[in-house]
Amino acid sequence: MNKDEINNLKTLLKSYGGADIFYRNSLFRGYVYTEGVRYLAEEAGAYWLIDYILSHQLEPKLKKQPFQVWKIVVQNDSAAVTVEDGNDNVVTTMKISYTDFPLEEITLWLVDKTLLLPSEY
Repeated sequence: MNKDEINNLKTLLKSYGGADIFYRNSLFRGYVYTEGVRYLAEEAGAYWLIDYILSHQLEPKLKKQPFQVWKIVVQNDSAAVTVEDGNDNVVTTMKISYTDFPLEEITLWLVDKTLLLPSEY
């Protein structure tokens, strides 16, 4: 994506609010994601990000957290991932060794098995 496309994506992501449409994840039954997350996945080529977040729900320390704040920060084709509990307490950190994710950072929330943009809460 070029800079104009990235700026357009950031602007459009901010416009999503109050989720009305939910999509089921075929790999992780019981979990859904919102229209805004779907738009992010389509435009950024990042359906892998949905799978990444949901696949970590099998970990005991995350499984017991009903409210999760996922912060992904990209630098030099890799990413640092921090998961917080919604009260700024870090639950876990991870590293993605390679990514072509176009945004420098993104925050997604996983609330009661629904993955959403913060603006959709």
